[in-house]
Amino acid sequence: MYTVSFMYVWGLVMVSLCYTFYVGKLVGRGIMRQILIFPVLLIFLIVPLLVSSIHLICITSFFIAWLANFKIILFTLGRGPLYSLSLPVFLAVASLPIKIQLIPKPHESREGTLLNYAKKFATLVLIIKVIEYSSKLPDKAVFTLYLMIQNYFSLKVILSTVSVVVRATSNLKLEPQFDEPHLATSLQNFWGRRWNLMVTGILRPTVYEPTMELLSGLGRNRSRYLAVFITFAVSGLMHVLIFFYIGRLRPDWKVMWFFLINGFCTSVEIAIKKNVKGRFPTTISRVLTMGFVLVTSWWLFFPEFKRCNLPQRVFQEYVSIGAFAARVKNTITASLLSAYHTM
Repeated sequence: MYTVSFMYVWGLVMVSLCYTFYVGKLVGRGIMRQILIFPVLLIFLIVPLLVSSIHLICITSFFIAWLANFKIILFTLGRGPLYSLSLPVFLAVASLPIKIQLIPKPHESREGTLLNYAKKFATLVLIIKVIEYSSKLPDKAVFTLYLMIQNYFSLKVILSTVSVVVRATSNLKLEPQFDEPHLATSLQNFWGRRWNLMVTGILRPTVYEPTMELLSGLGRNRSRYLAVFITFAVSGLMHVLIFFYIGRLRPDWKVMWFFLINGFCTSVEIAIKKNVKGRFPTTISRVLTMGFVLVTSWWLFFPEFKRCNLPQRVFQEYVSIGAFAARVKNTITASLLSAYHTM
C-alpha cells in the first residue's frame, strides 16, 4: 500500500517536472511561462495528501510541496538552480535537496564518511530496539525518543543514503542539512548558517532577496530587518502547511508564532549587533542561543508533534516495517532450508 501510493505520487511528480522542463525550453521568461507552469505548483501542493506513510508524507511535503515549488517559482523567472540544466539533472535537482558541485572539494567533512553513516545506522537500530519497551516509559521519554528517530531516520539516514548514491552516479551533491547547530553563537548564526540549510538556501533567493529589493526605499538596515522577519513568516507558513499534511488538522498557529517570535528576535539581534560594539563570550552566547531556541520550541513548536499524534504513528509504522522484515527473513530462510533438503 505504502509502495504503490509512493510510486504513484512520485511518478506524477516526474511527469510534472518533465512538463515544466519542456515548457521552459519552448516558452521564454514571462507571464505565459508562469501561467503554463502554475498548474504544476498546484499539483505539488496536493501530492502530499495522496501519501499514507507518515515518513513519506514528511519527505514528499518537504521536498516537493516546499523546496521543489520554490525552485520552480525561480525557474519561471529564469533564475535559480533549475536554470540551464539537462533533463536528468533538472529532475534530480528539482525533486531532491541537491546542489551542483562541478569541482570536487579537496577534503570531505566527517559528515560524508562511511564510518559516520555506519554510526547513524547503528544508532537508528538501537533506537528501534528500544521502541518495543516504549509502553513502559514516561510520556516525555517517549516523545524524546520520537524526536531522535525523526532526526536520525528522516533527516540523517535517508539523506545520507541518497547522498552516497548521488555522489556515486553523478557530479551532484546533496546539500548539507545541518552544520553543528549546537555551536551557534547567535540566532542569526543558528538560523542562517547552521540549521536546516536547505531551507535557508531556498528562502534567500525566493523571499529574502526580493523583499530586500522591494523595500530598498526604506534604507538598507530597515529593509534588512523587515526582510528577515518576512522570511521567517514565510517559513512559518510552510511549516504550518507541512503539519497540516501530516495531521490533517485545522492549524492552531502555534508553529507560526514560533517563527514570528524567532524572526522578530533575530531582527532585533541583528540591529543590536549593528549598533553596539563588543560581544558576549562564546560560551555564554551559545548557551543563550540554544536556550532561547529550545524554550520557544518546547513552548510552541514541539506541541504540534503531539497534536498530530506523531510518536504513536511513527512507532506503529516502525513496528509494521519490522514485522514485514521478519516475514521476509522467515520466507528466505524457509526457502533456503527447503532448497538444502532437496539437494
